[in-house]
Amino acid sequence: MPFTQTGIPDLLIYEPRVFPDSRGYFFESYNYNTFLAEGVDIKFVQDNQARSTFGVLRGLHFQQEPYAQTKLIRALEGKILDVVVDIRKGSPTYGKVFSIELSAENKLQLLVPKGFAHGYSVLSETAEVMYKCDNFYHKPSEGGIIYNDPALNIDWGFDLSLAQVSEKDVVLPTLENCVHNFVYNAQ
Repeated sequence: MPFTQTGIPDLLIYEPRVFPDSRGYFFESYNYNTFLAEGVDIKFVQDNQARSTFGVLRGLHFQQEPYAQTKLIRALEGKILDVVVDIRKGSPTYGKVFSIELSAENKLQLLVPKGFAHGYSVLSETAEVMYKCDNFYHKPSEGGIIYNDPALNIDWGFDLSLAQVSEKDVVLPTLENCVHNFVYNAQ
């Protein structure tokens, strides 16, 4: 079974089957039929890729409905701490933080459903991150939560005085003051 439950509804860790040999390795980073066999029916429409250096902190971001995105995140190079916050009103895990180390070495991927704020910090000298999205980028629908919200108390994996954060991300609101339209839908 390639998926591991995280304890937060709909948030899954995907571990692809890797075939190593003397030449290196091969794996399917994504296969629609593999996901479908596990009950995950998502059609991705956009791939994004970012390269960053140690201490870069991106997030926490989301897009409002109807432009919300499910994302499948992985590190192509280096190591990141991937962090999500459940912001679906009525969710039994509303406001809960989940983090996981994704790296080129461990090849783990995080499937982040709509209704989560997402971000990551770079823990290696450099990291290249790639993620698939099931909806297109829509700037007017952007939203976010400040990375250092005291109520969330997120451990980003390094001293935050070293963090490199965009001007846009340092002015995001706290979860308490965040405006979003996500509602938990128990399946």
